[in-house]
Amino acid sequence: MSTPPLRLFFAIPCCPQLVDEIIDWRARTPIDGKPVAPENLHLTLAFLGSQPRGQLETLETLAASLHGTRFTLHLDRLARWKNGLLHLAPSKLPAALLELEQGLRERLLATGFQLESRPFKPHLTLARHCPRLPAAETPTFDWPATEFALFASENTAKGSRYHALGRWPLRPSTPA
Repeated sequence: MSTPPLRLFFAIPCCPQLVDEIIDWRARTPIDGKPVAPENLHLTLAFLGSQPRGQLETLETLAASLHGTRFTLHLDRLARWKNGLLHLAPSKLPAALLELEQGLRERLLATGFQLESRPFKPHLTLARHCPRLPAAETPTFDWPATEFALFASENTAKGSRYHALGRWPLRPSTPA
């Protein structure tokens, strides 16, 4: 009997304090659509899709070889894509975020993983199947990114749930 594959992605998990702030704002804002579970809030760095469990060690070694730097992501744009995905995004991308995503992408491709070809658009999904942008003032949140993780997505009766299979710290930034 074979072991089923895992649906995997690398992401920056949302820190608990920020999760509370975002969920509080979302609860006060009339948003149509299906809200993302608080424990699932994250920023995807690389989506790997369905992968054999035997690839976990390779992915963990690859992640451990990255030496990204901590940064703060200033979420200051509320937007909705045509597919109904309501999200928060930064108007400016920190260089450390772009370096982390690019380093991860390069290592994954060099190791033989297939990745999506669409451009990197960092965002935090608030709700799916949202028919319109809410008539609300755009909030601003500062997200201290201190680690990244390898997540597995599991479908349950209550919807998708993400759980971290491994976490790797980002280095403190050095003063200029």
